[in-house]
Amino acid sequence: MNNIKNLSFFGICLAFVVIALGAWTRLVDAGLGCPDWPGCYGFIVFPTNEAEIAVAETRFPMYPYDINKAIPEVVHRYFAATLGFFAIILTYLSFKQKENKKIRYWTVGLLIFICCQGLFGYLTVSLKLLPIIVTGHLFGGFTTLTLFFFIFLMASNFELLNKMKIPDLKFIAGLAFFVLIIQIFLGVWTSTNYASLACADFPTCQGSYLPEMDFKNGFNLNQEVGPNYLYGLLDNPSRVAVHYSHRVSAILVTLVFLILMSKLWFSNAAPLASTLGILLITQISLGIINVVYVLPLYVAIAHNLIAATLLLTIFTINYLAWKK
Repeated sequence: MNNIKNLSFFGICLAFVVIALGAWTRLVDAGLGCPDWPGCYGFIVFPTNEAEIAVAETRFPMYPYDINKAIPEVVHRYFAATLGFFAIILTYLSFKQKENKKIRYWTVGLLIFICCQGLFGYLTVSLKLLPIIVTGHLFGGFTTLTLFFFIFLMASNFELLNKMKIPDLKFIAGLAFFVLIIQIFLGVWTSTNYASLACADFPTCQGSYLPEMDFKNGFNLNQEVGPNYLYGLLDNPSRVAVHYSHRVSAILVTLVFLILMSKLWFSNAAPLASTLGILLITQISLGIINVVYVLPLYVAIAHNLIAATLLLTIFTINYLAWKK
């Protein structure tokens, strides 16, 4: 079980890296940095010299080669593939051990899910950044991280966690998990539809607390992509509706989290309340900075990573609340 615990821990760390790389790829508009999959312009890595670049542009004349966009895409792919390799070894180790047979099902599930993530990666490129596919792919990164974390918890024997039992918080913990999932989806949908800067001021949006918005088109899950969806096709009111929804949902998440934190504070899981509070303040601050300073790259990546950390924290709270 120690091997499973150690490998799943490295899987968690690598999953954070993959999420960061995915955000980087998205933020520098490199989703189509390689117009084919799994190669890049037909090469195993990416073209590096003038002759290879000439061949690449002959193969894909509609997509001029840009090494600054190819690199993020290829790096993200190879790190994601390494994560899949970790899942294969983890599955093998789970079948070798006999202490916890239930963990085998979760490692197999993780491996299958990562294979599905690979499929979504292919569809992301082949369907030219179709929003619903990109959203599913990005959201799947958070799910992969959570699965690695759950396997890590099952394979570990933390004395501190074993002492923390908060069965009276099942409802509020579950509600916090639900609203956070909705918020992460809205954040991903905001990024997918290039709506992060639809509101360039704070706390107002385009100088108003109630700007013009088009929710019907903003949340149309069957959008067409045209030649491709790079830079998005939504009009301004639709993007504002997406961005504004993310902001309003953040208020709801904050309120639910405050209730949960107040209840945790009077239990033996009080340290989780402090952790949750620090992460929440950090995430809100990063969100505001993203708007005010026009989406700084590393701040935007950090916004993704703190969201992932919040997810694991809320998952841990639910794990404690529901464990027998």
